[in-house]
Amino acid sequence: MQHETQLKEGDAQFALIQDEWKMVKERDEYHKSKRSSHASSSRVDNSFGEQSLRINEYYQSSPRKARKERKENPKEVRVELPHFYGKEDVETYLDWEMKVEQLFACNHVSEEKKVPLATLSFQSNVMYLWTALKRERLLHKDPPITYWNDLRGALRCRHIPLYYNRKLMDKLQRLHQRNMSVEEYWQQMMLYMKRAGINEENHTTISKFLSGLKLELRNKVEILPYRDLNDLIQLGIKVEKQILRKQSSQKQSSYFVSYDKDEFQRGEEHIKETSLEPSQNLSKCELISHT
Repeated sequence: MQHETQLKEGDAQFALIQDEWKMVKERDEYHKSKRSSHASSSRVDNSFGEQSLRINEYYQSSPRKARKERKENPKEVRVELPHFYGKEDVETYLDWEMKVEQLFACNHVSEEKKVPLATLSFQSNVMYLWTALKRERLLHKDPPITYWNDLRGALRCRHIPLYYNRKLMDKLQRLHQRNMSVEEYWQQMMLYMKRAGINEENHTTISKFLSGLKLELRNKVEILPYRDLNDLIQLGIKVEKQILRKQSSQKQSSYFVSYDKDEFQRGEEHIKETSLEPSQNLSKCELISHT
């Protein structure tokens, strides 16, 4: 009996050992399957990562574009202004002022650099006047001139007399085309308006321009349609060319008519001379026969 009970207990222990072995085996297989799934997922992630890297390498911006995108400090443009000698001629100063403002606008000169650049162009008398002006402002404890508008005002007070604007307005009112072309007349008109600082409406300038044109031109231009001042000027230039062509053709035709008349008169004189020649020959023969 004891032997049978021992056998039964041994069988039960063996069964327990087998069960524990199965559990260990199942656990190992579960871990292996989990590791394999994790490895496959990591491979997929790595493949996507490699593809993304390849895509980034393919779409990477070229080094030239990257260089263009870098902000470089703009180089300062060297501006050379025309020299100003400070003569008493008002037109000389106004031409210099206009040229300086054009150079400032074209080269985008900052407000801080306008006065130093302008004063560097001063020569002879005006250079001494500028140093005297700076000394005077320092003595009176006035702020230094740092803006172009202030410097222009000081120069205008020195070089432009008080009566000049009144004289310029009189010239503008009396301006007529006369012997000038339409383009020369318009340039002269714009010069007077610029020097006088006149900023008026478009229709006022149009009426002023028309009133100074030649009567023949004005009568033809006024009845033609135009949109604005520039259109009117171009129209006046075209009409003027047409009139000049007509006048030149009339001169040529009158020249040919006078030439034909002269040739006709010369032909008549030649016919008269040839018709008189036989009678003269006969008279000479009669004289010889009598002798």
